[in-house]
Amino acid sequence: MSQELDYLSLRVAAGGLSRREFLGRATALGVSAAFANSLLAGGAKAQVPQRGGILKAGLQGGAATDSLDPGAFSASVAIAFSKCWGELLMELTPDGGVESRLAEEVGSSKDARTWTMKIRKGVEFHNGKTVTAQDVVATLERHSDAKSKSGALGLLGTIDTIKANGDEVVVTLKGGNADFPYMMTDYHLVIQPNGGKDDPAAGIGAGPYKVTVNEPGVRHGGERFKNYWQGDKRGHADQIEITVINDATARISALRSNQVHMIDRVEPKVVDLVKRIPGVTVQNVSGRGYYCFNMFCDTPPFDNNDLRMALKLAMDREQMLDKILRGYGSVGNDFPINEAYPLFSDDIEQRAFDPDKAKFHYQKSGHSGPILLRTSDVAFPGAVDAAQLYQQSCTKAGITIEVKREPSDGYWSEVWLKQPFATSFWTGRATQDQAYSVAYLSTAAWNDTRFANEKFDKLLIEARAELDQDKRKNLYREMAIIVRDEGGVIAPFFNQFIDATGPGVKGFVKHPARDFSNASALAECWLEA
Repeated sequence: MSQELDYLSLRVAAGGLSRREFLGRATALGVSAAFANSLLAGGAKAQVPQRGGILKAGLQGGAATDSLDPGAFSASVAIAFSKCWGELLMELTPDGGVESRLAEEVGSSKDARTWTMKIRKGVEFHNGKTVTAQDVVATLERHSDAKSKSGALGLLGTIDTIKANGDEVVVTLKGGNADFPYMMTDYHLVIQPNGGKDDPAAGIGAGPYKVTVNEPGVRHGGERFKNYWQGDKRGHADQIEITVINDATARISALRSNQVHMIDRVEPKVVDLVKRIPGVTVQNVSGRGYYCFNMFCDTPPFDNNDLRMALKLAMDREQMLDKILRGYGSVGNDFPINEAYPLFSDDIEQRAFDPDKAKFHYQKSGHSGPILLRTSDVAFPGAVDAAQLYQQSCTKAGITIEVKREPSDGYWSEVWLKQPFATSFWTGRATQDQAYSVAYLSTAAWNDTRFANEKFDKLLIEARAELDQDKRKNLYREMAIIVRDEGGVIAPFFNQFIDATGPGVKGFVKHPARDFSNASALAECWLEA
């Protein structure tokens, strides 16, 4: 509750929420009017945005292969930079709701098949052109095209037709989907002139900063866009700058020496040390992100479910949580959903470390010899240590794991989605439908375990159209069990997002959707004079 109130008071201070709306929400949360008013007064005094300066970040997850094409976004740096120069139709709020951005109003038919979005008037792209409903239509068309390589393709595959009607966009789905507004929060769906069809990597959007520097794998920069539609509510610094620092120790050194004002991906093992740096604040929050070990279900030897089960049972999750996350997370159960999601079923049996049962399934699979696991520092904080720890637990089941440490630069382009057994991470999604549609639907572009299950696909489509929440919850429970018992993902833990900000940085909101304040810290924070 305190996290939501902090966020709401910050929005009031920034002019994004009225005092009446804040007090109404505080009352709904059970907070007295007197306390709410005192909180609001204190928050407003402390959180008045200031303009000026160059706000700098040192971030992990950048590579020479990065592109400004939103459809190609997969790693953290490109996403964080896009939140500076781009705008979405809708954005997730820290309390799990959605906030209108370029879509000023959203409504649907009773069966949730036809959705109408009223596009905000008077919003300008960086090239001087006005954002129109036609630009939105073209954006959705490009990402939902069957030939598209967009990371949002699996999510938008349910779209039947898209058309503009004046300043409105009407989207008709193949089946009902009550989560449509959440679909529009996907970070790939940056609205671009003509949808990016002319030049998807031009970096022209309607966000608070214009792109001035784009050196993939090295640095990115922007300057405040004077005609930004939200005025003083975002884009407080004169300039923003991202330096790609994939090494965890180097990021902390850059923060300590004031070379950057904020960093992401603080490793749990050094959190206590970072807290001792004068003026530094550790920003950690629980959420839906998880770290994982991915197996290709269609590639030997992982096409054998007994082998996959053996590798799942050989994972000592409690030890992994203790040694790698140092308690900054929770145990996972080999499917991508936890209690942070609506309609989560908490009665699914938790998988535990069982070397004897793992040995049984391993022998039943008929496999022998070492199994190659690829990992890298950029896979997730502590990934190399986690791979080595997993290697040790597998030996107790008679399984030999060979760990190969891959270079950070190029890991997401040369290993992820291409190698049959590798470490990775997911930040989570707004809804269960999104989490499954993006990575577990058989036709999803980012199906990084190559999981293909006809029954699962049918259940996903059925759950998407089901408006009865109890029935929908049961469908998601059945889907979770299928992924848990037949899928190619080993998800030992859900992680906290751990970032850090330096002296004078204000406006950072702890957001459970993903790290770095849902990738928006540079767009929303400011430097105190």
